[in-house]
Formats: sequence, C-alpha cells, structure tokens
Amino acid sequence: MIRVLLADDEELIRAALAALLGPEADIEVVAQAADGRAAVDVALAHRPDVAVVDLEMPALDGLAVTAELAKALPSCAVVILTGHGRPAHLQRMLAAGGKGFLPKGSPGGALADVIRRVHAGDRYVDPSLAAAALSAPACPLTPRELEVLRMAEYDTPLAVIARRTHLSAGTVRNYLAAAVAKLGVTTRAQAFRAARDNGWL
Repeated sequence: MIRVLLADDEELIRAALAALLGPEADIEVVAQAADGRAAVDVALAHRPDVAVVDLEMPALDGLAVTAELAKALPSCAVVILTGHGRPAHLQRMLAAGGKGFLPKGSPGGALADVIRRVHAGDRYVDPSLAAAALSAPACPLTPRELEVLRMAEYDTPLAVIARRTHLSAGTVRNYLAAAVAKLGVTTRAQAFRAARDNGWL
C-alpha cells in the first residue's frame, strides 16, 4: 500500500484529489495539509511514501516543502502539482529533490500513475513542460540582481532594500537598473513580474 499525503491550500482541491485516489486499491491517503508548514509537520508525523503538494501554498511553497522533506524525510517522494508550471519551476523542483511535476489539468488517472512511478523510484515530468524547459532561456539576472528584485516586489523603498541586503542605496539602484535593462522593461515592477512569470523568483 502506498501511503500518500495531500497538501493544497484549497480544501475543495484536496477533497477532489482524495476522491480521485480513493478507488485505487494500492494507494491510501493517510493525511492532508492546508499549507506548506503543516505539510512538513504532517509528513513527519505520518511518514507517507509520497507527498503530493501544490506549488503555490502559504507558509511554505511546494518547492520549499520539497527541499525540507528531502532533508527531513528522504524516503518520501514529492510530486508537485501546479496550475501554471514554468521551466524554471521544473529546474528548481528537480534541484530541491522533487520526483514528479504534474499540471493540475492532467487526465484523472495521471496522478495515481505518477504516484506509483515515483514510489518505484522513477521521476515523472509532464512532457510538454519538459520540452519547454529544454528550449527555455536561462535567467539573465545574477543572484544578487534576483535578490534585490525579489525585495522590490511591493515597491519597497531603496533604503529599506539597502538595509536588508547590507548594500548602499546606490548599489541597490544599480542592481535594479541592470535587471530592468536585461529584461527589456521600463520599471522595476515590470521587471519583477517578468522574472516571476518566468519562474526565476
């Protein structure tokens, strides 16, 4: 019997996934969680074989959950479900130790099949996402530019970003200007959206 944890912040989605897996004779849903932090705690308490986690959850996102479980419970294979997977998300999921990456719009029987595959030690990546990842451009921003841009999300003042990054305000301005130029946009808000939409943040 494959013991499964379901983690999604939408109760309706969790209930639908549990109902979808219910008829599978070799799969048992042993626990559910409504946010990323709870997913890690519940996984440590119930020790599932496979955790199916939503990419976007409060407290910890699916990638952070994957990374924590890879360290704290390496016997648990993680499958990430996403409504809008990006190639960079796939790369980060694999780097975090994830075993499966499946769009939420996949056919009904696909999830059970992926659970069986990752439990057997294989990896599964949605073919269309894998193809997109092979042709996706690399992130043009440096790690420091990404760090500064991530902090600029809510129009955070330069002085605040400078204090948090231990940089001067002028250096922060230069990093943001470089990010704007490299991404071919005109404002830091547009740069943030472009980097987020490409999965670089």
